[in-house]
Amino acid sequence: MRYVVMLRGVNVGGRNKVPMAALVTLLSSEFDNVRTYIQSGNVVLDASMTSAEVCQWVERTLPQTFELDGSVIRALVLDRAEFREVVEQAPHDFGSDDATYRYDVGFFVGIGPDDVRPFVAVNPDVDVVTWGTRAFYHRRITALASRSRVSKIIGTPVYPSLTLRNWRTTSTLARLLDED
Repeated sequence: MRYVVMLRGVNVGGRNKVPMAALVTLLSSEFDNVRTYIQSGNVVLDASMTSAEVCQWVERTLPQTFELDGSVIRALVLDRAEFREVVEQAPHDFGSDDATYRYDVGFFVGIGPDDVRPFVAVNPDVDVVTWGTRAFYHRRITALASRSRVSKIIGTPVYPSLTLRNWRTTSTLARLLDED
């Protein structure tokens, strides 16, 4: 089975540094066809394990191997169908106007949209948030990004159960899932 593994809490703000080459080496000891995308903990790999087993292995092994703060490390492991569902649930024109908007996807890690919805504030002049079953989709006007209220989710009880990716990264991971 091919999976996308998104790591939460690595290589953010100079904390929990994990070199991607070392990550590939570590993951290749247990999984096949391991590829990373950019430095923020995006991995595509093949495994004979279930997604839950891959998640457990990653969350247990990374902090031990790289001496990380394991309390903030989370892994979201999605198979092709689950990841494709996230991409397909994005609004029709999501990601189509990079000159005007910034596009982000907030993936749910062990929670659902009803858990997150109360904590997402929007500025109706700047933000648009659309809800899917595995993620929310945030579009904000680039020129007014400093007025966005979505970042207020940081520090809320649900923030540790989210991992955020921009739309370009999300789209690239979808393409990597389909490569042989």
